[in-house]
Amino acid sequence: MKLDSAGENFILQEEGMVLHPYQDSAGIATIGVGCTYYEDGTLVTLQDEPITEERALQLFRNLVKTYELAVGKAIHVPLTQNQFNALVSLCFNIGIAAFKQSTLVIKINTEASIAEIETWFLVWNKVGVAPILLDRRKREFQLFCTP
Repeated sequence: MKLDSAGENFILQEEGMVLHPYQDSAGIATIGVGCTYYEDGTLVTLQDEPITEERALQLFRNLVKTYELAVGKAIHVPLTQNQFNALVSLCFNIGIAAFKQSTLVIKINTEASIAEIETWFLVWNKVGVAPILLDRRKREFQLFCTP
């Protein structure tokens, strides 16, 4: 599966777009649409040059393919487009390793109840110790449940 335009717009809205390097809420150098590295794997630094909006979208679209593949490999049950979009958003935000090892993936693959899936979506609500991502997780779960 691939992220569709609605899924891309969802992530763009959640991540926002910043054309100069900045430290995200976890203190990680970030640029564009929540990107912490470039296509060649080079990490973003705070000394990097600003980028254009066009470049930010190009970078995001190139990198999000990796997250699409990760979701596709981790999930072994059929997904709707919105479920896939929600999981790519989560994976993009928490990282591939964390996503693949998550109890959420296990629950989805074992076709757990929607209540259990919601519980495990909402677990991913912290940056460090600060619970600042709960609203995003709620929106992702809502998207996951949208037919």
